[in-house]
Parts: sequence; structure tokens; C-alpha cells
Amino acid sequence: PTFFESCLLLSSHSPSTQEPSPSPQTNTDHEDLSNMASEAPHQDAATTETTNWKPHRPTTPSLNSFPNSPPSLDPSNYPHGKKSLSGISLRAFLIGTTLGLSLSLTIFLFPTYYLWRVPFFLASLCLFHFLEYYVTAEYNTRYASISAFLLSSNGWAYNVAHSSAILECLVSYYFWPRDSYFSWTGPVFGVIKLQVLLGLVMMAIGQATRTLAMAQAGSNFNHTVQVERKDGHILVTHGLYAILRHPSYFGFFWWGLGTQLLLGNVVCLVGYAVVLWHFFNSRIAREERFLIAFFGDEYVQYRKRSWVGIPGIP
Repeated sequence: PTFFESCLLLSSHSPSTQEPSPSPQTNTDHEDLSNMASEAPHQDAATTETTNWKPHRPTTPSLNSFPNSPPSLDPSNYPHGKKSLSGISLRAFLIGTTLGLSLSLTIFLFPTYYLWRVPFFLASLCLFHFLEYYVTAEYNTRYASISAFLLSSNGWAYNVAHSSAILECLVSYYFWPRDSYFSWTGPVFGVIKLQVLLGLVMMAIGQATRTLAMAQAGSNFNHTVQVERKDGHILVTHGLYAILRHPSYFGFFWWGLGTQLLLGNVVCLVGYAVVLWHFFNSRIAREERFLIAFFGDEYVQYRKRSWVGIPGIP
């Protein structure tokens, strides 16, 4: 046979490629396969033997009523609230700006002009109020409100005291000779007088003690006297509290007197000493009555082995 006849003979003897019709027994399987094919995701014609299926990742349930609603926010964080975010940021900005300007003016005036002490005093006030809020926010976050800055929560007497200190320093500069103030102290370390150096040391120790005490007490510290024992309130007796019962009061008392030595104030130095002593004497007595009610004999024994660190207050 010829070549073409051979090809025809081979094609006639090759098995048929036509698939047999499914038997009635396989209808169910065929339907299942059809359903699976219909449920499978649509594949692009350009892709072969690949799939776009993604693993199932359950979503975290939202705490809000509606899935598309914005995150919930404490109402006190809104403007005019006690933890207003806008109020906190504004106060932080003003304190930081005043601190920077005061330090710059201090560097510019020192040591030529006696008045370098005024901007330095303002800078120390800014640092004090900033640390009051920062340490509260860091170690006692629940009470990190606007009042934690202590800018106005201490009352009008607090602001009058600091204003009087600045006024006395300015008046003494303009109406009395420079060397007549604390004339009994001679210069040490160049142009730094003894009372200025002593004031700086007292301010540094006082500020460090108060800040560290607030951090060590943590959630047990509060700017106001607590009349009820809160959950988790414990008696702190470690760190500074192993020696001082009220290290934050100790720190502020000596820091306040140090500022007046630095300014060279005579009247305000005496006034600060008298006012601060009476304030802490009455506050400590009232606070310890509640602490004895909270902790009983544990606090009584603790009081016997610790001290306040303010003269005249046992």
C-alpha cells in the first residue's frame, strides 16, 4: 500500500478518544464535581494550574456598635474635659516655650546682670510643672489629667507666692545696692555667692526627691489626700519611702526654700518657710489619720521607723 493508504489503515485501528457516556450510577458524582467547580473561584484564562484562593483570616471583633464607626474615646478627652487632649497639648506647649525662653535669657544675662536669677526661677518652675504631669502620666496614668500639671489646682495662694518672689527680687534690684543683699556671703566659685550655691543644691535635691518619690509610689501616689482606700492601694515602704514617710513633701519644702535663696529674697524666704511648714504640718497630720485607718498597725510601726525630714514635724 502507499503511504496515504497506510495512514488510513492506522487511523481506522486506533482507539476512539470519545468519552463514554456516564452511567446512571455516576450521576451523583458528576453533579458533585459540577457543584465544586461552580463554587471554585473564577480563574483568569491567562493562568494555568494556579489559584487565587486566600487563607481564611478571622477579623477581630470591634468594640463599637457599628463596624464602620470611629474608635471609641473617653469623653473626658474631649475639649473642656478633665483629660482634654487639646488642653494638655496647649499647656505642654506653653510650658516648653517658656522654659526655652527662660533658659536662653538666663544664659544671656549670666553672670553680668543680677537679674539672671528671675528667668532661672521661671525655668525651674516650668521644669517642676512639666515633671508633675510627665511622671503622673508615666507611672500613674489613670490620674494623668490637666490638674496633674498643678498650674491652678494649688489655689490662688500658690500663684501669689511665686509672683511675690519675683516681685521682691525685682524691687531689691532696683531700690537697693546689689551687694547689700546677703552681704555676709562672699563669692565662691568665681561669681557665685554662697547662698546662690546653697539654693541651687537645695533645688536640685528637692526636685529629684519629689520626682523619684512619685515614680516609686506609682499608682499609690495622688496629689490630693485620699479619704477612701482604693482597690490596689498598698503601703509603699521601699526606696525613698524606707527613710522618708512623705518624700514628695520633703522635696517640695526644700525646693521652695532653695528658690528663695537663689533669688536672694529675705522676706519671701521667711514667708515660704512659715507657710510651707504650716501647710505640710496640717496636711501630714490629716493624711496620716486616714493612712492609719487604711493600714492599721502596719502604718503605726512604719511611722516609728521613718521620718518626715521637715524640721518640727515628727
